Amino acid sequence: MNYDEVLKNAKENLNGSCRVCRVCNGVACAGEVPGMGGKGTGAAFMENIKALNEYKLNLRTIHDVKEPDLEIEMFGHKMSLPIFAAPVSGTTLNMGGKFTEEEYISWVIEGCLNAGIYPMVGDTAVDSFLITNLEQLKKNDGKGIPFIKPWENTNVIKKIKMVEESGAFAVGMDIDACGLITLALHGKPVMPKTIDDIKEIVNSTKLPFILKGIMTVDEAELAIKAGVSAIVVSNHGGRVLDHTPGVAEVLPKIAKAVKGKITILADGGVRSGVDILKMLALGADAVLIGRPFVTASFGGQTEGVKIYIEKLKSELKSAMILTGCESVKNIDESILYR
Repeated sequence: MNYDEVLKNAKENLNGSCRVCRVCNGVACAGEVPGMGGKGTGAAFMENIKALNEYKLNLRTIHDVKEPDLEIEMFGHKMSLPIFAAPVSGTTLNMGGKFTEEEYISWVIEGCLNAGIYPMVGDTAVDSFLITNLEQLKKNDGKGIPFIKPWENTNVIKKIKMVEESGAFAVGMDIDACGLITLALHGKPVMPKTIDDIKEIVNSTKLPFILKGIMTVDEAELAIKAGVSAIVVSNHGGRVLDHTPGVAEVLPKIAKAVKGKITILADGGVRSGVDILKMLALGADAVLIGRPFVTASFGGQTEGVKIYIEKLKSELKSAMILTGCESVKNIDESILYR
């Protein structure tokens, strides 16, 4: 199987919930929430792609970089690439319903682990999905990171205890999910959090805690005050608020303010190895990738996920050689054309 075959199969298996466009940019699926699209006009989804495309790379070939080091260590675990599969859930609501949540998440988890990276798994309006995701993680020695929705704190902490029992090595909350239509449709109470709310959640666990959904410098600084271990600069794939800027547009300012004080992850519009390189140059320590992992799993199951990751690895390695980057650890803004 090759990647083109994966895409062809995915288009059939997603039952119209995703067109598997040549460029996954949110145009064809604008407003399709539930589904795989962006909220409202879809502008926030589209801006993620546009913002990354605005940056160009400096081609450099007079150097001795032949075998760049792509590996990183994060939350005490080594990774072959600086990427995580983002926490995407909801096969019934968002992905056409052909496969079960258990089938889908098992393919993502196993494909990621086979390729040397780690999966993140999600929480949804369907309570059983988180249980399924945690069961699959437990089968794989807890090698992954679950994310909890911003429910009332008592419920969040209860679910974090479930995460701990799965053996996971970190836990997170996608705080921006307080605006998800899919949750509102099920009458599920999600809400914004005060800094004291976040402190209570952070202090409820010894696991590294990741706060996903940061798009401004002031909230990145608040996350540090709340004691979180990492932030994810993310607009939830454009699925919660229309007309936000793209992640790559706000990331440099956030990185300038908090780099070195907290781990910075970024999620939004990353599709290729070149996109990964750009996000790292803009200040991210690693990236999350969401929708393409849905496509890869629906198109090729475990093998499809691994094929996609190997494609990213090849693209990133090539881009690093052609920009003179010896290691992902020393990628900086000097590789970007100004």
